[in-house]
Amino acid sequence: MCRSIKTLRPPVLPEEATEEEIRAAALQYVRKVSGFRAPAAHNREVFDRAVEAITEATAELLDGLEVRGAPATARGAAAG
Repeated sequence: MCRSIKTLRPPVLPEEATEEEIRAAALQYVRKVSGFRAPAAHNREVFDRAVEAITEATAELLDGLEVRGAPATARGAAAG
């Protein structure tokens, strides 16, 4: 796994992950998988779509996770 992608849930992250943190993790993942730090113009659209899809999937994952022993966050409380 890419070492620059950090864990975005408690107790590793003391508060709720921001949209910016979630998107940064998605971007790092797409960069790692594709092998491109910045894609060529002909790959830009598919690269950007992948980042958006992974950002959404990550937010959904974090919304649905139940971390035992951790207090409910605003994100988790809104989903439940």
